Amino acid sequence: AGSGAGADMRTEISTAAAFVTRLLRAAGGGGEEQLRCFRECLQEAMREHYKHHWFPLVPSKGSGYRCIRINHKMDPLIGKAAGMIGLSHERLFQLLPSELTLWVDPFEVSYRIGEDGSICVLYESPQPGGKAAKQLESRTSCKEEWRTGRSSPSKSYNMMTVSS
Repeated sequence: AGSGAGADMRTEISTAAAFVTRLLRAAGGGGEEQLRCFRECLQEAMREHYKHHWFPLVPSKGSGYRCIRINHKMDPLIGKAAGMIGLSHERLFQLLPSELTLWVDPFEVSYRIGEDGSICVLYESPQPGGKAAKQLESRTSCKEEWRTGRSSPSKSYNMMTVSS
């Protein structure tokens, strides 16, 4: 599974990296050029990290390894990409939610903000070989909610960081 695996995870990785980049942009985390660089660095770090941990036939295998997490500790992949554009961990904690989990699995990318937030699907594609992707209406509405541009999250993130 050399270059083939890499090609297969392109969409999932670019979806996840674009999502984190959108969070940074919404919080004022840099100019467009910086953010583009951040996104590319994050995608590269993820590709490297997931290279031998991507199993399209068993999508949940290795899920914990691919999970991107901010939970009072900065995820090393996000930290590395942010370092490339000069953002410190401290600054990242101000810009990003203090509790963020991002699952990057074959055929599905989803995230949760907060420990008991609802899980929202960013990307979903049916698995080849028949089994239809599970469709949950509530998760789709969550996706729509993000797309329609909730403008309030940056404010609540600040409150969350102050309280933690």
